[in-house]
Amino acid sequence: MAVSFRWLTPLLAALVLSSLTGCDDDDPVPPSPDAGAPDSGVPDSGVPDAGPPDSGPPDAGPPDSGPYVWDGTYTEMEDPGDWIDPGAPYAPCTFDTSNPDSGVCEQLSRFDVSRCDRDALAALPQEGIYQAAIRDVIPLGDGGVRIAGTTFGLKLQGGTPDTSTMFGNPLRYRDTEGGDFAVIGEIPRTSTTFTVVGCKTPAPNVILGCIATCRRGVVTRTGTFEAHRVAKQNEPEASGGLTLVGEGYTPVGTPVDVYVTKGHAYVVSTPMRDKDGGLSIFDVSNPRNPILRTKLSLPGDNFWNGVWAKGDALYIASEDRGTLVYDISKPAEPLFIRSLPTGNPGGAHTVLVDGDRLYSMDTNTATYVHDITDPLNPVLRTVIGTPPEKPDGAPHDSFVYQNRLYISNQFGGYVVADVTDLDNVSFLGLYDSGPGIYSHHSAVGTFGGKTIAFMGAEFNASHVRVLDVTDPTHIVKIGEFRLRQTTSMHNMLLRGNRLYVVWYHDGLRVLDVSNPTKPKQVAHHLTFREEDPDRGDLMFEGAIGLRIPGDGYIYVVDTSRGLLIFNEL
Repeated sequence: MAVSFRWLTPLLAALVLSSLTGCDDDDPVPPSPDAGAPDSGVPDSGVPDAGPPDSGPPDAGPPDSGPYVWDGTYTEMEDPGDWIDPGAPYAPCTFDTSNPDSGVCEQLSRFDVSRCDRDALAALPQEGIYQAAIRDVIPLGDGGVRIAGTTFGLKLQGGTPDTSTMFGNPLRYRDTEGGDFAVIGEIPRTSTTFTVVGCKTPAPNVILGCIATCRRGVVTRTGTFEAHRVAKQNEPEASGGLTLVGEGYTPVGTPVDVYVTKGHAYVVSTPMRDKDGGLSIFDVSNPRNPILRTKLSLPGDNFWNGVWAKGDALYIASEDRGTLVYDISKPAEPLFIRSLPTGNPGGAHTVLVDGDRLYSMDTNTATYVHDITDPLNPVLRTVIGTPPEKPDGAPHDSFVYQNRLYISNQFGGYVVADVTDLDNVSFLGLYDSGPGIYSHHSAVGTFGGKTIAFMGAEFNASHVRVLDVTDPTHIVKIGEFRLRQTTSMHNMLLRGNRLYVVWYHDGLRVLDVSNPTKPKQVAHHLTFREEDPDRGDLMFEGAIGLRIPGDGYIYVVDTSRGLLIFNEL
């Protein structure tokens, strides 16, 4: 992309290097822009003029009778992680690592492509945005193999000058015509070079090939990949009666989250290149014709990543100053009241309202809980840290259900805490999906007399895990729903027996989870288009934010297109 969020360079560098170089001294992976915390599953007790509640009934599961009742039985499943090893290299090409010298990764002659299909490569279009699953061979001398939790992004555009990119940075080299397919990209901050060579095209818009990675001229990884042109899928644009009825573009940064109340949609954005982030307010009294009424951006404080509301108060997660409180008694004319500081350094990444409590998640430290009996005058009640089993974790997002706080604790697992008494918060248990899994988001409800959590990770190959959390000391996996290994899911909302998921490049997905052991897709709508303004090659592109306020519509945020409004199923 031509995007440069403040988090972008360290995120990609840390993610790629931790996956491809194995170095322990790289920066930790910071959170991606996020579409806010999930809805809490309990009614929003805002004042009458606050619009419909933004969360479901106390029991977010399906009705107690009818044809879709699940009897609560299941078979416990193993958790292999996000990546599923295909068991063999993706492509019949190799990279020669013998006698390495300076610039070894840029020596294309080291790639053996004798068994590749030049005719198929010659027929590839000369443009497209690709994401890839990479199967690394670790050069340890013992033939170690792993599936890398990373990707490369490749944007190929013809013309002069060539604006092709990898990881959002201009390509250093490109030769993709006449049966050759070789591109070289770099992350300048870490002096890491990636050489990508195509070999096969087993299906339309799919490339198989080899990759070599060097850091400061030294080979760190070699392997094979499967790359998908993410905007060109072998499925229709929409299914299941999911229809786009309204759309509103915002020029404010990169839109990432939305909250709907008082007949208005409040969209927050993070900075993007030369555009500040901030707030865009759409009048959605007619959802089929959203009208941009207000744009707001503050110099030095506009990395706004999450948003929620209660009554006349709007809460915005600011990476600079914590949680910002605005008075929206005049819905299109927000008035700043105060900020609620969180950790030092850093601010709030996501926010969640549950009844008279405001939860602000600081991804560097802890969860800050405020009493919002008076919505415009929050009072700090407690700070919730991390369990002793995962002292290095920190909350990315949270979900409250039946007096339990479900914390997506980044690389520290999925944590359950009792928040009945804020003066005596206790950790009840955690689910550890394994090393390298980024616990990102969740939704919880009651099914078959059991408490069921739908846990989402992030980064490529992430997917929906279905967990029985009835006994937090013994959390087990009972189901899952996956899409392509080349894309990442993001946020989700549970409404009755429907789970709505925004899945970045793969758009909006609607799952029937009446039998949570076997989630089934019943509708989808693709939102990612290569031609949209500011569209790029990064993994955090496409459908990112989601709200279902109960007015008959689904409000989705796309990182380029802005506010998208669909009919509610």
